[in-house]
Amino acid sequence: MLLGLVLVLSVFALAVAVSLARWVLKQDNGTPEMRRVSDAIQEGAQAFLRRQYRTIGLLSVALAVLIYVLYAFFRQLHPDEVAAGLTPVKLALTTTFSFLFGALCSGVAGVIGMYVAVRSNIRTASAARTSLNRALQIALRGGAVSGLFVVAMSLLGVGGLYAVIQGLHLVPVTRVPLVIVGYGFGASFVALFAQLGGGIYTKAADVGADLVGKVEAGIPEDDPRNPAVIADLVGDNVGDCAGRGADLFESTAAENIGAMILGATLATLNAGAFSSPLAVVGVMLFPLVVRAFGLVASIIGIVIVRVKETEDPMSALNRGYLVTAVLAAIGFFAGTRWLLNPATAPDAWWHFFLCGVIGIATSIAFVWITQYYTEYRYRPVQSIARASVTGPATNIIAGFAVALECTALPTFTIGAAIIASYKVGAASGLAHSGLFGTAVATMGMLGTAAYILAMDTFGPITDNAGGVIEMSHQPEEIRRRTDRLDAVGNTTKALTKGYAIGSAALAAFLLFSAYLDEVAALGSPLHGVDISKPEVFVGGLLGAMLVFWFSALAIGAVTKAAVSVIEEVRRQFKADPGILKGTSKPDYGKAVDIVTIGALKAMVAPGLLAVGMPIAVGLFFKVFHVGAEAVAAFLMVGTIGGILLATLLNNGGGAWDNAKKFIETGEYGGKGSEPHKAAVVGDTVGDPFKDTAGPSLHVLIKLLSTVTLVLAPLFV
Repeated sequence: MLLGLVLVLSVFALAVAVSLARWVLKQDNGTPEMRRVSDAIQEGAQAFLRRQYRTIGLLSVALAVLIYVLYAFFRQLHPDEVAAGLTPVKLALTTTFSFLFGALCSGVAGVIGMYVAVRSNIRTASAARTSLNRALQIALRGGAVSGLFVVAMSLLGVGGLYAVIQGLHLVPVTRVPLVIVGYGFGASFVALFAQLGGGIYTKAADVGADLVGKVEAGIPEDDPRNPAVIADLVGDNVGDCAGRGADLFESTAAENIGAMILGATLATLNAGAFSSPLAVVGVMLFPLVVRAFGLVASIIGIVIVRVKETEDPMSALNRGYLVTAVLAAIGFFAGTRWLLNPATAPDAWWHFFLCGVIGIATSIAFVWITQYYTEYRYRPVQSIARASVTGPATNIIAGFAVALECTALPTFTIGAAIIASYKVGAASGLAHSGLFGTAVATMGMLGTAAYILAMDTFGPITDNAGGVIEMSHQPEEIRRRTDRLDAVGNTTKALTKGYAIGSAALAAFLLFSAYLDEVAALGSPLHGVDISKPEVFVGGLLGAMLVFWFSALAIGAVTKAAVSVIEEVRRQFKADPGILKGTSKPDYGKAVDIVTIGALKAMVAPGLLAVGMPIAVGLFFKVFHVGAEAVAAFLMVGTIGGILLATLLNNGGGAWDNAKKFIETGEYGGKGSEPHKAAVVGDTVGDPFKDTAGPSLHVLIKLLSTVTLVLAPLFV
């Protein structure tokens, strides 16, 4: 019944997503000039994704073969797995299939969301000619297709695998989540490469287009004379739509599985409270049930959004988000009252409900904190704009200071959420329920994931809509309308990154707990991680180092690809002076090809480093008989370092971007002034921070957790 409810609600959400997609595609698609621009964006985005996913597919198959070999020939079976008749080959096949299925679902979710997004931009642009409200609704509902597909497919994947493995009776019911953990690993693996490749592409094109177009040639943003402008608009989709879709897909998949593992542990340790098989299954499936309720809440929040012509569009989006959060809280109330209410602990359900509310409150807090540091209505961004008056150097100094400062409030928020949810869960009356309390808080934070992802995809849709308007030479009044939506889109993209890193932090904490449970089940329980041991300390140090090395490779890749774009744009301007005069058409395809090849080559090294490093650490320190503990330290310190650095990169880059936009509203001389040129330089520095390295770190944090969880038997 429970699993049926989850699957039915997931299918319902997919049906709503299809309905929204059909509604969006029925809208007017503009003038022939607008369609020519939009078609070029679609072709570039689809060509890049085809080549990117071909590369990712080959890497996934190679890793799947490695997983099969490790599980079939090196992993030792647990006693209860032997008692259930499981063989190493069966376990290897199950884990390998889970990995490949997770990889496939992650890729499909990203591609489907982007398919609609690249067709929503022209319809948003066309609607902006007559109505701000219609343009906003098209952009948000186009983004909602991605959000609903991502969360629903994550639920269908985890729920479907659970049903198959339980139906085949391969392992005891409480061991099923550990068997399907490969699904989360597959999703994380694809998400890392999708985010890396898309992030490198989008920022290499953006940096190249801005530095030569705006700073050197003095032409406006999205000007059709810029040879890199189509590559820039394509990048918005492959980075912010497909990349972020894969990111949040693996967040929900990994968190679902981690919470199910902790639910199974809670049920096992409280056998008296959950004495019937149905009650045990209820605790394990609770994460999927409340996530399905969150889908319904997100659908309602999306369809009620309306905006008046004179109103700030961000206010309308915030209203929809708050409605979604309240409905998600109601869903938590129903879920905890129904599934976490044993007769022997009558107060447990409302304790866990409070844990869910803590998670929802944490997500709201992250949204507002990110708004404070990245919107130009507030002090941090305005201080960067003010510093631009004295040149690029002071702009960069002020921006980096804001980036460092903005790590404080998120850290306090995460710390308070983890401690509060642990203590409230521990007071539930059930034994060892503190960790499950933190898992419930994580579910609460991700309960609004579909709406958040809709807001994120809203960003590149409105950005592209502005580009379509500019390149098709529409009246200035229409461009001002799309600029309002674009400014809001910049904020929503920043909000999603803040939300993603907050949810990654909570998810990583519960996956770390799941790793400790798995190591204990393998016969080597860790009661703590003792960093006074030299080997364990070095393991932690290596975890912190990985975060910085990985970020360096990602940012360096943007630099290398951007240099190629800059040289190509300069070459075209020099070879054909008619381009800048508007009498000749630039070769957009050349810049698209350069960025595509550069991004695909550059994404491999940091991706393989992220997968290989934890394996190398575990196998090396196993020689010293502390493999599992050294990996635990590696995972713990790497997660902490990744959270802080990702926050710095995301919010710092967002603040630089909106400082430029603040000046473009007319402050400090407006567009074309010296402060504006300084702000463009700062924005360019922040581009690979906020759209390449920062978002990729979200995935890295969870990938470290899932790879160590899947391969834990090798380290013991």
